[in-house]
Amino acid sequence: MNFVVIAFKSLVHNLLRMFGFGKGVMRNDLDIYIKTNTGNTLSISLDPAWDIKNVKQVVAPQLGLAPEEVKIIFAGKELKDTITISECDLGQKSVLHAVKSKRKLQVVPSEQSVIEEEDVGSKPLSETLQDSKFYDQRDEKLSKDIIQRKVHFYVFCPTCKSLRNGKLRVRCEICKSGAFTVYEDPQNWDDVLNSKQIPGYCENDLCQSKDSYNSEFNFAEFFFKCSDHISLGEDDTAVPLYLIKTNLREVPCLACGDICDPVFVFPCKDGHVACLECFRQYCSVRLAERQFWQHPEHGYTLSCPTGCPDSFIQEVHHFRLLTETQYAQYQKFATEEFVLRSGGVLCPQPGCGMGILIDEGCKKVACVNGCGYVFCRDCLQGYHIGECESNVDTSNAAGCVYSVDPSKAASARWDEASKVAIRVLTKPCPKCRTPTERDGGCMHMVCTRAGCDFHWCWVCQTPWTRECMGNHWFG
Repeated sequence: MNFVVIAFKSLVHNLLRMFGFGKGVMRNDLDIYIKTNTGNTLSISLDPAWDIKNVKQVVAPQLGLAPEEVKIIFAGKELKDTITISECDLGQKSVLHAVKSKRKLQVVPSEQSVIEEEDVGSKPLSETLQDSKFYDQRDEKLSKDIIQRKVHFYVFCPTCKSLRNGKLRVRCEICKSGAFTVYEDPQNWDDVLNSKQIPGYCENDLCQSKDSYNSEFNFAEFFFKCSDHISLGEDDTAVPLYLIKTNLREVPCLACGDICDPVFVFPCKDGHVACLECFRQYCSVRLAERQFWQHPEHGYTLSCPTGCPDSFIQEVHHFRLLTETQYAQYQKFATEEFVLRSGGVLCPQPGCGMGILIDEGCKKVACVNGCGYVFCRDCLQGYHIGECESNVDTSNAAGCVYSVDPSKAASARWDEASKVAIRVLTKPCPKCRTPTERDGGCMHMVCTRAGCDFHWCWVCQTPWTRECMGNHWFG
């Protein structure tokens, strides 16, 4: 009966469109690709107000199946029948996967109807992941409004060539098919960025894992897409900029002191925070001074401007926040630094800096493809006959310390903001010392930690008594 209703609605929409009506409805439809586990692809138009049950009723006849025999997979999740298209974070030309369900169905002979044994499926990742999961895994206490916020990802999009909002997607680690369901959601950035963290099951019949001894088990591969342009297919990916985060704690910038959102969080112990504009300025100044650091593992990069140890930026795509001209210069300098590490030299002429590979033992160097300057390899002065006049230190050993106001840096710590918030917003249970947040109401507190259940006074921080009730029950 529902399929008849959907078909009737579709017919009405088409008729209205023929006579020039209903354009406001049709304008918002999503053109979606449906891929099956056998390799076929369908192109359909979906109303964002439809739920997954409606989608099954449209897709199933084209697959030669009953709607109850189909399950819809998107971003690592089998979608629940009651989920609407608008909740799935879909864009134009997005891909859904339709596979034959292996669930057992119960047939009622008297009515000749089919009833599923249980209501299965779940919400999409865009609905189940919260910012708190990717905020800081060491943060033990977050307020309710922060916990309930949906996750925000930031990416560098090669198509848009700029910072964009990102969408998390999932595929099979072996065959790269999106017909893959995860056994659990990722809990932090490590689960997303590192391989073999989240197990799941691949529904693709052509997957090589089907030939292995453990066909019921595989690992998820997470990747990102840009939210701001039409999908160019499943290979249309973006680079996650995981050091750019939503400023949930309103931490001030270490340079200007302003509270901005989002922010760049340096990978140091204290997690120093910079607004994106100050981060760009920091990179621009260091680039102009040619003071990036050639790290043996992470490449041409920068560390925290306060000089924190072990704080080098590992994902160099974060430097795509620079302008196109600056990033081209960054790539040029990175290449030249590689030349230096390979035994070459840089042209010492101001404004040139061309990287030059030279033969061993050669003293006279000419910047042939650059400014044409001819200089001495040893002292980097104009070429001369005889000994060099002085020994000049030509090593590129500049440090990574940057001029930062210490007072601003002290308050711009990501981890410290969490600790301060815990001290300000919470008090420890007098019995088990678990941080407890008072969210309105009276001063009578009950510890929520399992096995404790201690009754105590928020003001006195002692066991709750009639005296507390009489003096300051409500403040």
